[in-house]
Amino acid sequence: MDSEQSLFKKLLPTLALVILLGGTGGYIYFFTNADVFWPGFISMIFFYAVIFFLGTYASGLKGNKTTTDIMLAGRNIPLWIAVFTMSATWVGGGYINGTAEYTYDTNYGLIWVQAPWGYGLSLIIGGLFFARKMRHYEFKTMLDPLAQRFGLRMSTVLFLPALLGEIFWTAAILTALGATFSTVLGLDIQTSIILSSLIAITYTAIGGLWAVALTDVVQLALLIIGLIIVIPFALNTVGGWDYVWELYQQKMGGLASFLPSKEVLGNYYLNWWNFALLLIFGGIPWQVYFQRVLASKNEKVAVRLSIIAGFVCLLAAIPPIMIGIIGSAVPSWESLGAASAPTDSALILPYVIRYLTPGAVATIGLGAIAAAVMSSVDSSILSASSMASWNIYRPLFKPNLSNHSLTKVIKKSIWIIGIAATLLALKITSVYALWFLCSDFVYTLLFPQLVTALYDKKANAWGSFFGFAVAFILRFGGGDATLGIPILIDYPMIENGVVLFPFRTFSMISGLITIIVVSRLTQKISPAKMLRIVE
Repeated sequence: MDSEQSLFKKLLPTLALVILLGGTGGYIYFFTNADVFWPGFISMIFFYAVIFFLGTYASGLKGNKTTTDIMLAGRNIPLWIAVFTMSATWVGGGYINGTAEYTYDTNYGLIWVQAPWGYGLSLIIGGLFFARKMRHYEFKTMLDPLAQRFGLRMSTVLFLPALLGEIFWTAAILTALGATFSTVLGLDIQTSIILSSLIAITYTAIGGLWAVALTDVVQLALLIIGLIIVIPFALNTVGGWDYVWELYQQKMGGLASFLPSKEVLGNYYLNWWNFALLLIFGGIPWQVYFQRVLASKNEKVAVRLSIIAGFVCLLAAIPPIMIGIIGSAVPSWESLGAASAPTDSALILPYVIRYLTPGAVATIGLGAIAAAVMSSVDSSILSASSMASWNIYRPLFKPNLSNHSLTKVIKKSIWIIGIAATLLALKITSVYALWFLCSDFVYTLLFPQLVTALYDKKANAWGSFFGFAVAFILRFGGGDATLGIPILIDYPMIENGVVLFPFRTFSMISGLITIIVVSRLTQKISPAKMLRIVE
């Protein structure tokens, strides 16, 4: 009898979720005129129920009694699960939708599809040069070495770009899901975003990192299978790969290549390398990355999971690239049942899934996208909440906070940050632009800080402050179209309101040099602090 009651308690939240989603479907059916693809909608209810059950089940399975349990899964994640959760976190909705978007867009093409291999290399480099050291000191978050080396005040300042990066990342992912649901299922974007984020936030708050890791295993498997199944059906509709690739090369010309050349890029050549470096090194200073590194059983596992996950991310980019190329070969979307061609390149992935595959295959493809989004959203909001609670709230407001109370703070932070990202997702349009912006912040502002905190024994708080100030001024002096910031510094190579000079890399290097130089000039008034193993 007790076992039956225990099972019922575990199933109760999932049953409540199914009722909620079913009620939403009933409302849409009876009270709106939405043209919903109901088999796909019902499949999504089932998918979300399974993921939600796994996430909530994880909390009872593993405990989550301490902050180490909820933040780092007790530092006991085995290699195979660690690889799954690391890969699933990076291969999110922004990764999949954004890659297809730029491949399809005639203004960019393959040559500007830098994020997949850039982030893949960032994981490999992170594993070789950062993972072992971070795991050795048993830090709990990425901000721990910054707090030890530069002090609480500077770590609080550095928390802001780290937090914004995670929130923008989550918003970009949710936007990708909203666009997909709107195109494939016929649901409005706002409803799709709100429902998906609500589910991810809830099971993350209940289950912590174990919930995120276990659901990532299922989500990554579904993502890979779903996209692979979509490809042959889509290719068959447009005439096969040889025809599609030949047509793509004719349409894109020199843009149909991964390798940069001055002939194709012209004045944008240096700008291409600027973004390449931004993605490679800007993909390292992320709590969402180091959370998995620090949750590993030991240093060897931390290094291996980073390198293996880097290669998995590179392979995972192949299906969305193929989908973008396939989409460019469609002569008439109207003949396939669409009202018109995609009005935005960001819609090409859901368009291919919806109109170039049978209904059952489209449903599987939709599940793949939903899996990609959920696996990244839960990771990102948990990462930001971990930093906010452990590195900001605890030392600034409640230094003697108990484990139990801090766990509650983390769960509340998950809701606050998750809701903030959801509100932002309801306002943005380009997935790829926001995706780039995430790494932009951490590349220019955080990467120099992390490198010096770990490798420069003389780095101090004064160096950190002036390095941050220099990088901030030089970076935002170049303006930002996504945030509506005008160009304030008269950099060379400005064309059509865009700075082609690699000012982001210039800002990062300037910040790095400033930290090193100022730290050495101020050793007497601010002696360097040594890193220590976290108790």
